[in-house]
Amino acid sequence: MPVSRALLGFLGLFFTAGALLLMWLTFLGGVKNTNPLNQIYFLQVNTSNIPGAPDVSRWTWWNLCAVENGDSQCGSSHPDYPFDPPSRRNFGTEENIPSAFIGTNHYFLTSRFSWPFMIIALFFGVVSFFTGMLAMCTRIGSYISALMAWLALIFQIITTALITAVFVQGRNHFNNNNQRARLGVKAFAFMWTAVACWLIACVMYCMGGSAGRRDRGYSGRKQRRLGFFSASAPQPSEEEPNKEAAP
Repeated sequence: MPVSRALLGFLGLFFTAGALLLMWLTFLGGVKNTNPLNQIYFLQVNTSNIPGAPDVSRWTWWNLCAVENGDSQCGSSHPDYPFDPPSRRNFGTEENIPSAFIGTNHYFLTSRFSWPFMIIALFFGVVSFFTGMLAMCTRIGSYISALMAWLALIFQIITTALITAVFVQGRNHFNNNNQRARLGVKAFAFMWTAVACWLIACVMYCMGGSAGRRDRGYSGRKQRRLGFFSASAPQPSEEEPNKEAAP
């Protein structure tokens, strides 16, 4: 059974590492104008008819980036950058902005609330990664890693659902306004794949914690009972049947 627990713990650690890698790539998208970070974004829109806006714009968690030769060219980074086209944080104008964005805080609040949930998911994910090293050899390590992974999964689902909802709605509004828009395939693929990785990691850690528990407990009780009776009850000798058989 220790081999089985070690294997399950290793698989849980493997999927934990995979989820964290995908989350960090998405989280840092747009921070630097280097590959692959300049290829990770949530929404790309043709904004050439908006005054003061670049021809093509991309939104990340850090900034609003122009696009040149297919790559993001981002300026200074601003943590928890909102998706709110008419506000001064984005374009600072209502001209040629879809009417659905005007007079509402829905997109501003939804996009900004995704940031703290992502931070929380990353925190529990990192804790699960380090405790996952203990999951390969101890039951308590498996259960602690499972708990941390479940918490990371919950907040990762919340984060992914928020950004999916807000940017899908934004894409639809821009397209309806004859401004070509599309989602960032890499960012959303990474986020939803991370959800799947967390789910698998949780299952692996839980299975590792319960591996061999029933069998070892039963066999241990059986051995203790046998040891008690064997110590208290005298064993018949091999000569007694021979004596009874003699005339």
